[in-house]
Amino acid sequence: MAFELEGKLIKKYDTQNVSATFQKREFIVETSETYPQKIKFELTKEKCSLLDSLNENDNIKVQFNVNGREWLNPKTNELNYFTSLQAWRIETAGGSSNAGNTTSGGGSSKGNFPPPTEPIIDNGYGDDLPF
Repeated sequence: MAFELEGKLIKKYDTQNVSATFQKREFIVETSETYPQKIKFELTKEKCSLLDSLNENDNIKVQFNVNGREWLNPKTNELNYFTSLQAWRIETAGGSSNAGNTTSGGGSSKGNFPPPTEPIIDNGYGDDLPF
């Protein structure tokens, strides 16, 4: 299921190389509601570059998926749940596509990437860490 959110890009972090084949990049978007929310999103693999042409304080529209994962702590046998908001397209809120127009691995030529149909499992940590 895909979602969309508009707001102001208030923080973009550097890309983190989690393993030799997996990288992620996080960013924060602030909504413009009566009580603004600061929402953390993440980009993975080749999508990390979608933030490169954007600046903090830009108004953007983010298309994303909500992914959930359960994790059993091997030390305590406690079952935990984690949720991530994985962005797959970012554009300026004015409608002109700013960062979502790169294609990679089967996307359409216009950069309209379909939401992933399977959760991304390779987090580079294996099963011993929760994220």
